Formats: sequence, structure tokens, C-alpha cells
Amino acid sequence: MPVTEVHHDENALTLTMVAEFAAPPERVWQVYADPRQLEKIWGPPGYPATVVDHDMRPGGKVTYFMTSPEGEKYCGFWVVTDVDEPRSFGFHDYFSDEEFNRVDEMPAAHNVYTFTAIDGGTRAEYVGTYESLDGLKKVLEMGVVEGATGAIGQIDELLAGETSVAS
Repeated sequence: MPVTEVHHDENALTLTMVAEFAAPPERVWQVYADPRQLEKIWGPPGYPATVVDHDMRPGGKVTYFMTSPEGEKYCGFWVVTDVDEPRSFGFHDYFSDEEFNRVDEMPAAHNVYTFTAIDGGTRAEYVGTYESLDGLKKVLEMGVVEGATGAIGQIDELLAGETSVAS
């Protein structure tokens, strides 16, 4: 698993995850910039994602749903706030109904993903800042750490698959 650190700060309302990948930042960036690659890693293993809309410009929207092994759909969307390709991007992350309308009862976060070059690879930092302490606690109880760790691990698998094909 590429996740090397996970911590949350109840005072700052943040959840931070750090991962390392054996690929340059430009390649890790492409995982998020390409909706077909994003589908392979967004959501925990066993819950494949389908990206419906994908506009990675400030003000743009990314809409998606994940499908459970039982066929249930879990929908959400991002509103992109800033992009510094290939170093970082920020977005508001919301749970939604199937028409991609925000579900106000569910926690929302502002996420910033940062990709930094290290020794031929990338250090990725994923920081989510929640609107309330209750929201942060709710996603922790829902298993966001386990789900996100599994999802991020799929990036490693995607990149490893490329390496083995290239060899």
C-alpha cells in the first residue's frame, strides 16, 4: 500500500493522508485528469466508479457514482476550486442524489491534493477540511480512512500494471 501516513485533527477539522508512488508527479496527475483513469481508482476496491462529467478547470464539476457489489449506486460530485497542473488541485467534495444534487445531511469537505517529486517518484498529500466536527466524525465512522486507503492503493496497482507492461 502506498499510504504512509493518516491523521485527523479535530481542531482544524482536517483529515490528512500521505502516499508515495513510484512515478513522477506528471503521471500521478494524469490519474485524476483523465476520467477513465479516475474511474479505476475513485472509490474503494469492489465499488467501481463511473465518471459522468469531468471538468478539471476552476469552477468545473466532476460528477460520478460508485456501484456496490450488490448494485447500489453511491453518487457524489466535486466543484473544482483551483488547479496548478501537475502540482495540485482543490475541490469541494459532496455526496449527492442520482441527479447530482447535494445531499445536505451528508458531510462536505474541501479537498486539496498536492503532488511533490521525491527520489524519482511522488509524494501525494490528500487534505480534506470538513465543514464541522460532526461531519469529520461522521466520515471517520463511515470508514473513510479504510475506503480511501483502498482507493489510493489502486493507484499503485494502476501504475505497477504500466511498469510490468513496459518491461
